[in-house]
Amino acid sequence: MKIVIIGAGQVGGTLAENLVGENNDITLIDTNNEVLRELQDKMDLQVVVGQGSHPDVLKQAGAEDAEMVIAVTSDDATNMIACQICYSLFNTATKIARIRSAKILRYQDQLFQHENIPVDHVIAPEQLVTRDIARLIDYPGALQVLEFAQGKVSLVAVKAYYGGLLVGHALSTLREHIPNIDTRVAAIYRNGRPIRPLGTTVIEADDEVFFIAATKHIRAVMNELQKLEPAYKRVMIAGGGNIGAGLARMLEKNHQVKLIEHSPKRAAYLASELDGTLVFVGDSSDQELLIEEHIDQFDVFIAVTNDDEANIMSSLLAKRLGCRKAMVLIQRSAYIDLVHGSNIDIAVSPQHATISALLTHVRKGSIDNVYSLRGGAAEAIEIVAMGNEKSSKVVGRTVAELKLPPGTTIGAIVREDEVIIAHSTTLIESDDHVILFLVNKKYINDVEKLFYVDPLQFF
Repeated sequence: MKIVIIGAGQVGGTLAENLVGENNDITLIDTNNEVLRELQDKMDLQVVVGQGSHPDVLKQAGAEDAEMVIAVTSDDATNMIACQICYSLFNTATKIARIRSAKILRYQDQLFQHENIPVDHVIAPEQLVTRDIARLIDYPGALQVLEFAQGKVSLVAVKAYYGGLLVGHALSTLREHIPNIDTRVAAIYRNGRPIRPLGTTVIEADDEVFFIAATKHIRAVMNELQKLEPAYKRVMIAGGGNIGAGLARMLEKNHQVKLIEHSPKRAAYLASELDGTLVFVGDSSDQELLIEEHIDQFDVFIAVTNDDEANIMSSLLAKRLGCRKAMVLIQRSAYIDLVHGSNIDIAVSPQHATISALLTHVRKGSIDNVYSLRGGAAEAIEIVAMGNEKSSKVVGRTVAELKLPPGTTIGAIVREDEVIIAHSTTLIESDDHVILFLVNKKYINDVEKLFYVDPLQFF
């Protein structure tokens, strides 16, 4: 596929890195020549220096025959204008824009239509991050919660702890512990490396376990791997930007929420907009302030300012002062590795959330959801099985009969409203939503080929 990416920042650069090895023809546009040169030295792609909203620059980048344009600069207006020009001048088939402004997103249904602003898919990083953090609040102890098939089934990452019912036992005993609940361990990471989950695999403390189950059974399965944590009731949020405000608005109905905002003007605005959130002005890394606000009585501290260093330091301070859990928003990917293994419990990356959303639209075939995991090395995907036994390599066959790429696991199948945890004898039918976990994303093309429908064999 020929793809033009506008914006070579962290999102654009990471997206290019994800796509360039998958037989895609990638051209990257940015005003920063130095950044483009560095990316071109690392990857096999074309670069164009210039404004991504200028027709001549887009033409030079090959927008005339590109199948997709993805505008992910830090400026919403540039992204929207680029999509408009690609539609008006080059009739580009698919146009994707990253939009950050909550004021624009409020009108997205009216704005983003072909007769107005022709953007086919809107990616809103702040909304994605807010959703991800809210899921983690719903499932205390989870490292990641990924939903598929409109929330019917979830893939959850947890760390196995001493005291967990399954720790020290083989996976095959999971059925004995929870006989009325079907689940599947899709992957296990031990000391940062994937190991293949077999029935004889013994769960060890500190293993990172990815399991898949019907969403309604998530808590019961988590209880097997770690002592089930009590629900979060008291939440402190550091940062009153779009993410902090959105999160407070989402949580304040069922939680006691306090929000720290540095700007008096912004704090006053939030206080008037939020109904059940206590907003106050201050520095979230001020020890005296946190003590005065009884941080030791809070269940979770969530740092979501636009400053990575401030987020990390305030979260470490909150934990040291007695807060039960700390979540931190981190923009720079290098910092995520530094935080891993520290007192901070969870690091949330807007880049990873954005890349996952973008990949959902870029992947070929009937792919409904894509989640980029483990720093982009692994992927979880939801793909719809189409065709019949003649035209498809998967329809009418059992899981055991499929030639899955190495390290690829089918975790579950959603058939209409039924969640079926996949086993070797599970038969795949047309229109099934199949959820797969790929330990190594380099095999994504093989998965796409496996689910390809041959139109010549359809009848």
